[in-house]
Amino acid sequence: MNRPIVVGITGASGAAYAVRLVEVLLTAGRDVHLSISPSGREVIRQELDLHVDLGDFTPDSLLLGAGRSSGGNTLAEITEVSTGDSNVLGSGIVRRGKLHYHHYQDYMCSVASGSFLTGGMVVCPCSGTTLSAVAGGVAGNLIQRAAEVHLKERRKLVLVPRETPLSLPAIDNMRRATEAGAVVLPASPGFYQGVESVKDLVDFVVSRILDQLGIDNGLVDRWGTE
Repeated sequence: MNRPIVVGITGASGAAYAVRLVEVLLTAGRDVHLSISPSGREVIRQELDLHVDLGDFTPDSLLLGAGRSSGGNTLAEITEVSTGDSNVLGSGIVRRGKLHYHHYQDYMCSVASGSFLTGGMVVCPCSGTTLSAVAGGVAGNLIQRAAEVHLKERRKLVLVPRETPLSLPAIDNMRRATEAGAVVLPASPGFYQGVESVKDLVDFVVSRILDQLGIDNGLVDRWGTE
């Protein structure tokens, strides 16, 4: 059963990873339940030149570049439109997934409850504040609450931090989150697959996230294969 995937976008650098992840998940036929923190919105604006209204969200503002200012091409370089017969996926897809948006303060929505079944959750990028909250079992917003739900329900939770270098408290938070059941997957792209553009680096990280969710993909050439 292709259960929906929860995606939280928080205020660490790396908004391109998040947008590409959501795009590929939808292309893979998975419904996505998305929430964006205020700092995550600011990073999207700064890094991708997209203006997302958290109170009146539209998918076009994030996925299709409707909010991109004139002449901006960062998003276009990173997020190609994907189709079922592209190299994005390992198998054909019957339908495109649906995007469901939840305000970061809406604790009454589906993903705030463990009774809502999902195929996992990804916080991408994961800020140090969010990592600390997850490690400490704190739920100061919907993203943190949904992460707490995935830990208590023993479901896959993937945290994608990008910060470098790491402080000792951050390292300790990663250890505590891992011990609680999360997967800490730093946004550290590899170069061995043959890099021709920034998009190749983004796809490397997104591919590793999809692997953790058990979703087949052909975003990168795998080591030891033709």
